[in-house]
Amino acid sequence: METRLTNLLGIKYPIIQGGMAWVSEANLTSAVSNSGGAGIIASGGRSADWVRDEIRKTKSLTNKPFGVNVMLMAPNKDEVVEVICQEKVAFVTLGAGNPVPFLKKFHQVGIKVIPVIPNVKLAKRVESAGADAIVIEGMEAGGHIGTLTTMALLTNVIPEISIPVIVAGGIVDGRGVAAALIMGASGVQMGSRFLLTEECTLHQHAKQRIIAASDVDSVVTGYSRGHGVRGVRNKFTEKFLELETSGAPQEILNNLAAGTNKLAAVDGDVENGLVQVGQSLNRLNETKPTAQIMEEVMVETIKVLTSAGNLVK
Repeated sequence: METRLTNLLGIKYPIIQGGMAWVSEANLTSAVSNSGGAGIIASGGRSADWVRDEIRKTKSLTNKPFGVNVMLMAPNKDEVVEVICQEKVAFVTLGAGNPVPFLKKFHQVGIKVIPVIPNVKLAKRVESAGADAIVIEGMEAGGHIGTLTTMALLTNVIPEISIPVIVAGGIVDGRGVAAALIMGASGVQMGSRFLLTEECTLHQHAKQRIIAASDVDSVVTGYSRGHGVRGVRNKFTEKFLELETSGAPQEILNNLAAGTNKLAAVDGDVENGLVQVGQSLNRLNETKPTAQIMEEVMVETIKVLTSAGNLVK
């Protein structure tokens, strides 16, 4: 399949993998790239040395394009950016901060820049600054979320932007990919779908919790305070939401939430940690090899796009 995204990154399929803290490392990144998409290493919470090691390990596992996600709120972001420039990956995705000051530095070493954008105003700003593409991520996504849905972002952003637009948030199968492409996107970013892969290091307890969950088990903590984080309902979310709705000070909520992503993803405590995953839970019901998931998603995408023409006959 050929789109503006596949041409931009030199990949077979218009799918990039979301940068998910604690689990998006060399094994998953290389598996996605080797399967025709573009894998991404997540640098959030990691040292610059760790990022360098994972980039080099990924290069030893694939000769396909891959990227690194940079969390611009990280205190060591400048060190991480320097490592990425030295190692010269194919592209970066930038979120949780202002990406504009970093565009020139990446472009000088031939790295494509794809900021993650929450609204039309910022999309236009980064396009004017020279971004190569953008990711728009709806609140259906797992982890930290904004306030607009995927459909609203598709509707509002795409007609206003000329660079390639990649859509994220609740997309886990070929129907979602096809819908995004029909709406004018150049590709999609999927995170939650790749959590249930054999190559993903997410703790087995967390994988099983996702498989057991249904659509009504998706909850958002911190939304009323402007810091929404989506995951699976458990003892932690119930306690957090009770404190949040009762007006507890933000400091108490911050202390309660600190480290809960790692607690679930790495340690496997799925009651006191937060299993961060998107809202399309009913379709996340089995762990498979990355290559099989990618093939199944693309077969379904092509089937849906091919059959769509029948609606106007």
